[in-house]
Amino acid sequence: MPPAFEPKPILLTGRHVRLEPLERRHLPTLVAAAQDPATFQYFVTPPLGEESEMTKWMETILKGQAAGTDVGWATVRVSDGRVVGATTFLDIRRVNRGLEIGNTWIAPEAQRTAVNTEAKYLQLCHAFEDLGAWRVQLKTDERNARSRAAITRLGCTFEGVLRRYQLRADGFVRNTAMFSLLDAEWPAAKAALETKLNR
Repeated sequence: MPPAFEPKPILLTGRHVRLEPLERRHLPTLVAAAQDPATFQYFVTPPLGEESEMTKWMETILKGQAAGTDVGWATVRVSDGRVVGATTFLDIRRVNRGLEIGNTWIAPEAQRTAVNTEAKYLQLCHAFEDLGAWRVQLKTDERNARSRAAITRLGCTFEGVLRRYQLRADGFVRNTAMFSLLDAEWPAAKAALETKLNR
């Protein structure tokens, strides 16, 4: 029998980025990183640049973490120690050894850098190699072409569109594009990500 599938808050460190288990102490630095509302154009929640909105968002993740359904991280750039975003394991399915990487946002200053690629690399390594996941899924607003392209570059397979799947804070019901990566596909995806990160 493989060991139990039990994702927990754990520090994940790479060359460009450090994923620190999300704690309330991160609140001010997360708010500072979230000042551009465009970062949250496709989020289901309102923009997180207001402390009250960030607090609600963070408390939801921490509540899920206490219940065992989520694990949250603050995304810290190694070069200067700045918090530049956040990311989460969510929809943790223990029996079926699956989870989703989501709730991810990156401040504009760190977009199109190695930060997001390496953060995903660290999360995928942890999910497949440490936890023994069978499936990791990612999803995004159907209209978010940039996010869809970024997920595809991770080596994920597009599985289709879940129609009228999620209510946004502004009342719009979005269609959601679903992607996945399986344990058997991870070695090839990992090699491709390492090539990207070594460039």
